[in-house]
Amino acid sequence: MHQLVALVLPAGPVLVDELRRAWDDGDAVLPVDARLAGPARDRLLAAMAPAIVVDAGGRHSVDGARPVEPGDALVMATSGTTGTPKGVVLTHDAVAASAIATSDALAVQPSTDRWLCCLPVAHVGGMSVVTRALTTGVALTVHDGFDAASVSRAATDEGCTLVSLVATALARVDPGRFRAIVLGGSRPPAVVPANAVVTYGMTETGSGVVYDGRPLDGVEARLADNGEILLRGPMLLRAYRDGTDPKDGAGWIATGDIGSWTGDGRLVVHGRGDDLIITGGENVWPDPVEAVLAAIDGVGEVAVAGVADPEWGQRVVAFVVPAAGHAPPSLAALRVAVKAGLASFAAPRQLVLVDHLPRTNLGKVQRSALPTLAETET
Repeated sequence: MHQLVALVLPAGPVLVDELRRAWDDGDAVLPVDARLAGPARDRLLAAMAPAIVVDAGGRHSVDGARPVEPGDALVMATSGTTGTPKGVVLTHDAVAASAIATSDALAVQPSTDRWLCCLPVAHVGGMSVVTRALTTGVALTVHDGFDAASVSRAATDEGCTLVSLVATALARVDPGRFRAIVLGGSRPPAVVPANAVVTYGMTETGSGVVYDGRPLDGVEARLADNGEILLRGPMLLRAYRDGTDPKDGAGWIATGDIGSWTGDGRLVVHGRGDDLIITGGENVWPDPVEAVLAAIDGVGEVAVAGVADPEWGQRVVAFVVPAAGHAPPSLAALRVAVKAGLASFAAPRQLVLVDHLPRTNLGKVQRSALPTLAETET
């Protein structure tokens, strides 16, 4: 019987060795964020039902285990700090398909390239770096989290040529130290380095499957009638851990994201369908507004969300972390900039100054948490 092995370990050689051991035994692996508080970790383990937990204290058998299917390689949790955790089951075939397609797109050479993993391995963005290297025979360095100085040393001292980053991490390193950078996880910066590719994907697709707007080899993308992005390809999940399969009968998965095609055939992702702000009957996507606001003096970080409003249906609200050493921007300044760069209906009607923006471990803004900040503002 094939089992699920939960790895509650810091990212590094020991975790990679335990991953190899589980795969050699025909088992699947659940990487668990070692930073999770006890109750959150317990909820995750209860929902995923592993047979074995490997942590700093060794290997432990767990009651109530559920087996995995032959060929299952990974179970990746899509949540675990709040709500009911959901596990995405990726097979060895899916992992291999992702590794080959992404490596081909980046022209990876096993003889000269070396991957650096510095994203959390409990998320697909980090784990896919590890599995990509193992699958294709490329050298690998694994860090337990992101540290700008350590990333720089990995490039100069260890010969790392490839790295996967999120925008907040990219801003803290010299991108020229790497041959290629895979950039995902959140809205890319206004200027993307020439050696970086902007990826689009999700845990259910085993990592990014669209690079710079182009689907990878073997990946199909189309838009539903409502503009929702649908994806199909060999790297998609087999099912969720509870046995449900989000794919339709033809193998397509609905992403929940809204997109469009450019004239030259590139996919543009506008955002989550529930991120769309409908204010006074007009549609406003947060990303373009955020891009305008980020360029204003005094804005350190910014996120935009819609908040229920009795007059407008939703009002556009800007959540701003003031830049260090600058006076906070005014709502009037924000409105002027957006009206000049986009449209008057996209201009924020409320400004909320915050010390920080709520983010996931990968640095992605948790937009769903923003309206509460506006409603509790005094």
